[in-house]
Amino acid sequence: MKTIFEYDEQTSGHLADEQVSIELPGDLRRGDLPLPNVSEVNVVRHYTNLSRENFGVDVGFYPLGSCTMKYNPKVNEDVAKLEGFSSLHPHAGAKFAQGSLQLMWDLEQLLKEITGMDAFSLQPAAGAQSELLGVMIAKVHFAQKNQKRSKAIIPDSAHGTNPATAAICKMETVVIPTDLRGNMDLQKFKEALTPDIAIVMLTNPNTLGLYEENVLEICELAHKNGTLTYCDGANMNAMLGITKPAEQGFDMIHLNLHKSFSTPHGGGGPGAGVLGVRKFLEGYLPIPRIVKQDAKYAFDYDRPKSVGKVHSFYGNFGMLVRAYCYIRTWGSDIRKVSEHAVLNANYLLSLLKETFEVPYNRSCAHEFVVSSKNFGQKSAQNIAKRLLDYGFHPPTIYFPLIVSEALMIEPTETENKETLDRFASALKEITREIEENPQIVANAPHATPVGRLDEVMAARKPNLKWSAGNRII
Repeated sequence: MKTIFEYDEQTSGHLADEQVSIELPGDLRRGDLPLPNVSEVNVVRHYTNLSRENFGVDVGFYPLGSCTMKYNPKVNEDVAKLEGFSSLHPHAGAKFAQGSLQLMWDLEQLLKEITGMDAFSLQPAAGAQSELLGVMIAKVHFAQKNQKRSKAIIPDSAHGTNPATAAICKMETVVIPTDLRGNMDLQKFKEALTPDIAIVMLTNPNTLGLYEENVLEICELAHKNGTLTYCDGANMNAMLGITKPAEQGFDMIHLNLHKSFSTPHGGGGPGAGVLGVRKFLEGYLPIPRIVKQDAKYAFDYDRPKSVGKVHSFYGNFGMLVRAYCYIRTWGSDIRKVSEHAVLNANYLLSLLKETFEVPYNRSCAHEFVVSSKNFGQKSAQNIAKRLLDYGFHPPTIYFPLIVSEALMIEPTETENKETLDRFASALKEITREIEENPQIVANAPHATPVGRLDEVMAARKPNLKWSAGNRII
């Protein structure tokens, strides 16, 4: 018999003072549980073998375009695991969390220097939530100015989160097509720039991996119209230390710390998105704001214009620690990150441009898009599946939507020339297979634990059972 505290609904889940005695479930067993009797070495080997079925950036090349799946230095993990960070209770008062508050305050200063923005919120959990915060700020900003602006301009190459965010905030999306050089069509933009446009959401470099050549004019025209400019900073990996979004004319930018600043990415999170704004928008940022007062750090809740909180406590703190460590490690040399990323992307593009169609044949930024349409319908999917047999994770496929049979490839700065050469050779070999023995590619992968899946069925009715030695097709 065990003594516990009784749950009391009237105390909203708090424990009541009255003590009662009950029998624990274990006392009701009629016999031994049917658990396997397995030695320690067999348990270790079982889970080690399972871990080898996973693919990650520590195992091989992960060229997902637009996702910036680059290697995360282990020193970042070591710092994030320091007891003072990992064991800090989220309800600890400011005077007991000075080191963590200083880290967040310092991180904001570093991000301001990198982007040219005047203030940052570190609360959002990812880029999409930062976008939501940015559009929320735009709506409140114009409401306080008694201006009715209900539309957002978004390029047709944008990340899907851009129009989704606008829709969530009950804004109408105005889509601008891409011109022949891969930019947002400037003339179409001018025609769409009406007095009811609240915000222009522009990814730069865009999702084609190309720098927007008209960004200065776009921002200038928007500002003359009283419209705010928002930079989707998912591709900041191309601009670190080279150019600042604020100098391009943007009023807001989100950064994906789990992309450009090398915190863990994938597996559903956790992510970390931060939102930077110009001075005239700072008052709208979520509370509390971290402030520095007489060499001490505190939470400031006295922000009457703030849109409120967007995340419990203060965001995904462990990701902030990793990003801070990454930036401090590079220091003033952080420009090399983008220089090497851009060099790798252009080198890989040069190896593949004779094999695949290049829809916008310009020097790229940190990533590029090629089309496999000359190899037939569903060729992008088949090539992606076949790459698994060559030991590579596939690139992003069928995005941006404006490119038929798109392969979107981002090598990042962390890959060496030998890896890029092997990846290009694998792609060329697969295209040769398509010509000579198409069934090998159409039925790939062949060397993985799980074969070609019915992807629609897998999404709607997943079968998570797996038997050792039995390959599921």
